[in-house]
Amino acid sequence: MMKSPVHRCRDVEHGRAMWFIRDTCGIVCSIITWLLVFYAEFVVLFVMLVPAKNLTYSIVNGTLFNTLAFLALASHLRAMCTDPGAVPKGNATKEYIESLQLKPGQVVYKCPKCCSIKPDRAHHCSVCKRCIRKMDHHCPWVNNCVGENNQKYFVLFTMYIALISLHALVMVVFHFLNCFEDDWTKCSSFSPPATVILLILLCFEGLLFLIFTSVMFGTQMHSICTDETGIERLKGETGKWGKVPCWEAMQTAFGGRLSLSWFSPFTGLSCKKEPIEHIAIPQGEIIQQEVIEIPLTSSM
Repeated sequence: MMKSPVHRCRDVEHGRAMWFIRDTCGIVCSIITWLLVFYAEFVVLFVMLVPAKNLTYSIVNGTLFNTLAFLALASHLRAMCTDPGAVPKGNATKEYIESLQLKPGQVVYKCPKCCSIKPDRAHHCSVCKRCIRKMDHHCPWVNNCVGENNQKYFVLFTMYIALISLHALVMVVFHFLNCFEDDWTKCSSFSPPATVILLILLCFEGLLFLIFTSVMFGTQMHSICTDETGIERLKGETGKWGKVPCWEAMQTAFGGRLSLSWFSPFTGLSCKKEPIEHIAIPQGEIIQQEVIEIPLTSSM
């Protein structure tokens, strides 16, 4: 027997759990991302740095590249496994609306797909199957939406990937120049043809990711500074809320005043207040209408 729409929608959450989207395309893209970073790591270390004659050059560049790669992968994990700001399913109940203490005459909207009360600037993601607060877009490369709670980690991921791509390209250029001046057999532990192929593939990968992540980084920084998500621009929803100044929006997105923690994927967003959705959600029968207006005679 088929369940009623009310029962299918009921999925009210009370606690936190690890966030992970079971999307085949997103999982494959995430694995590919890690494999490409590991490939770059292999070529940089074993083709260019280990055979290098200058020990200082190898240590400095190896330390820098590995640090940036570690931060990039850590940022990727945080962006992928952090709840982007999901609104709990099935909270469109009379009891929950009463707990919001809305003013008489105020209107709230229910998402017909996940049966949740949509906060301002929240949008439904068809992949996550949830409404996401300040959703910018769904990115298959991190297998997650980019939203209110994980935009910082996505920005850091694009920044660090762009930096290691640039660093790898610079090292490839220097390696080619040194090998042209020296014997190719002394430039690498691999044969000259294998070395050239590995370097060309790294060069292609680095150039492609440098362009892609630089554009994404710039787009995200523009969205933060203008206090306007990508989906809001596409839907023409600009000007429907009070925008905050650029610097204030930056502090909100990165978790407080400017400090080294802005560049760390291991620090949380301490300046954010706990949303009411994660505090307590009274259960009850789900309201069927999609536009819910608080009666003027309400005692709230």
